[in-house]
Amino acid sequence: MPKMTAGEVTDFMKKVLSQVRLPVAIEELRDGFLRIRVGVTDRDLRPGGTISGPTLMSIADTAMYQLVLGMIGPVPLALTTNLNINFLRAPKLADIIAEVEMLKLGKRLAVGQVTIYSAGNDDPVAHATVTYSIPPDAMRSVAPSE
Repeated sequence: MPKMTAGEVTDFMKKVLSQVRLPVAIEELRDGFLRIRVGVTDRDLRPGGTISGPTLMSIADTAMYQLVLGMIGPVPLALTTNLNINFLRAPKLADIIAEVEMLKLGKRLAVGQVTIYSAGNDDPVAHATVTYSIPPDAMRSVAPSE
């Protein structure tokens, strides 16, 4: 069961990561799963009119962080240790949907996969695997083995 609601995750993100500029709305948060919608603008485009790779990487990382928070609670020092992304097709200017599935939530590491879509299109535009390091004391009440 999630330890934080979507609203609590959103409020926490605003409090501890005020530098994140992407407008993120959590559409669904449940055990081991999160879906967000991100409004992108022409500032997020690269030449050729597609959403830039750095924007998609930021969305993948943000989505995974939000799922980690949802699952373990308000732990600001959980941090990315690895992000591997594959760009599958060129997304046009439209909201971006990211769906995150937790693959493993251990005592010290969380591993998930993020599938990214352009709103209105069922074909993914990118796929990422993301690993987060969890501070040692954060997982007292979540006890899966590493």
